[in-house]
Amino acid sequence: MSVSHAQLKAFHAVAVHGSFTRAAEKLFLTQPAVSDQVRKLEERFGVLLFHRNKRSVQLTDLGERLLGISQRLFACEAEAHELLQDSRALHTGSLVLAVDAPVHVLPQIARFCRRYPGIQVKIETGNTDESLARLFSYQADLALLGRDVDDERLHCLPLRRDPMVAFVAHQHPWASRGSIRLADLDDMPLVLREPGSVTRQTLEEEMQRAGLRIRPAIQVEGREAAREAVVVGIGVGVVSAAEFGADARVCALPIVDCQRHLTETLVCLREQRTRRVVATFLQMVEQAR
Repeated sequence: MSVSHAQLKAFHAVAVHGSFTRAAEKLFLTQPAVSDQVRKLEERFGVLLFHRNKRSVQLTDLGERLLGISQRLFACEAEAHELLQDSRALHTGSLVLAVDAPVHVLPQIARFCRRYPGIQVKIETGNTDESLARLFSYQADLALLGRDVDDERLHCLPLRRDPMVAFVAHQHPWASRGSIRLADLDDMPLVLREPGSVTRQTLEEEMQRAGLRIRPAIQVEGREAAREAVVVGIGVGVVSAAEFGADARVCALPIVDCQRHLTETLVCLREQRTRRVVATFLQMVEQAR
């Protein structure tokens, strides 16, 4: 019993977009047509792929497993389509990057966009765990990770290695200091990133190694939120020196006895490293190192 490509495509669109209506818009079909394709797929195999109610649809356990297969299938389909368009010299297509800190690849992205204006580039931001999850679920072509990852499924390109620095608002008592030590952070109110942040993990490991206490003043999502929390005086922040940037409201304080460094590594799935758009971007990054 074969699986209908049209029915599987309709299922995949609904699963990815979370709605029959949005799936129909993406497929340029009517909503009843998409619903009919999914219904026929379920009836053909006697299964239930979605829990349906008036406001939303939710994947069943079987639907979740089928989505993992359809993601690989349509990633291969996109790869085949891209291969057949190679002669067009990247005049069309897309490139999705899941990154923990865009600043590390923005110059290369700018060069890529100038050279290949027909390629639609999209940047998805998140911490390292989130970026890696997007890559493995075929929602991104490349991922920029804030830590080294030993996984044979990945092709890795190390980009940089930077120290970790603390930062405070200009009205903070430390603002006039040139540097601090880890002991200064002992039981000091800290602005911490969300669990999964490599910066947070690294700080916690360094403090534990030194036998020091971490006192969270607040937990925030993302670097910008952390910076704003520091600016208003909630606590001391920590960031990679390369990501501190220019902001007159805060000042950076090197942590002189911090042994760990923060790395940035560009990765793609090994199976996709020869895709022209991925290989071209990787080559451009290597040339700029």
